[in-house]
Amino acid sequence: MLNERKKKILQAIVEEYVDTAEPVSSNALVGKYDLQCSSATIRNEMMELEKIGLLDKPHTSAGRVPSAKGYRFYVDELVQENYLSMEEIEYIKSKLEVRANEIEEFTKIITNTLAEVTHYTSLAVSPSNSTQNISEIKFILLGSKLLMVVILTDGGLIKETIIKFDEDVTESQIKTVDEIFNKKLKGVPLAEITQPMEEYILAEMQNELNIIKPIIEQINKVIKEHKKVYLEGANKVFDFPEFNEVSAAKNFLNVIDKKGFVESILEDELAKDINVYIGSEGDDESLKDFSIVTFKHKVNGKDLGTIGIIGPTRMDYSRVISIMKYISEQLKGKEE
Repeated sequence: MLNERKKKILQAIVEEYVDTAEPVSSNALVGKYDLQCSSATIRNEMMELEKIGLLDKPHTSAGRVPSAKGYRFYVDELVQENYLSMEEIEYIKSKLEVRANEIEEFTKIITNTLAEVTHYTSLAVSPSNSTQNISEIKFILLGSKLLMVVILTDGGLIKETIIKFDEDVTESQIKTVDEIFNKKLKGVPLAEITQPMEEYILAEMQNELNIIKPIIEQINKVIKEHKKVYLEGANKVFDFPEFNEVSAAKNFLNVIDKKGFVESILEDELAKDINVYIGSEGDDESLKDFSIVTFKHKVNGKDLGTIGIIGPTRMDYSRVISIMKYISEQLKGKEE
């Protein structure tokens, strides 16, 4: 357990390092932070913080930088609310007031807003199919051999696909298909469409097998597809000096390019409210230079999935968490 002086020194080091991106010396803290102790005392305390693993000492510098353990202690125990400017508040409010009819559209708006206000790369993954029930399937004939299928869920999720047929399809056939599919699948959870869909449909559609089979194949495909991953402000990370090196930049691009990987790190079924993941705490070496801050939320009962930002471990956690809390509060207000 740290005493109050060590806590204040650790907090000052994290904030100074976030601000300057330079290893922090005791002299840099004297006078700038209200630590009420000498440079020699600060230096001794920094040595103690290093011994217990909260600080690291780069080989090329006499200063110290926070370790992953140090960042974790800061986030869990020391982070303070960072008040947003009126300009930021008005910007966020104006973005979230935009009327969006689809979950995906609103998720994109929030992701873009996070990137613009935090100046970090923002990420989002669409909500889980396991909580979605089919509310309607729409069939729209685009041409004699071209059909659009739109699957709507009670949670506001929309999935769509285009089907091309070898033979002409009539409006009468599509009307019959529409009636049967909605009769059989309306109210069925997407997660339960695991058995062959033929068991739901074909028994009643013997006269339309030539068009039913390709429809079933495409619906099965779109239901089982990976969740959508949204990305905004991918170039923002290159504003940070730690990514000036080509190897670090390549590593970042490789991380965000792996959509399934991004999906897996954003999805945490036990996560609540705002969650901070500091790279080297995990087993994945490719994430050692990054931190990820996420939150989950629902608006009017609609699951927005997981939304977050990714940036260097030298992240302004106080500011990022404050912005996410404010956005979360605004989203809760939309439910009332």
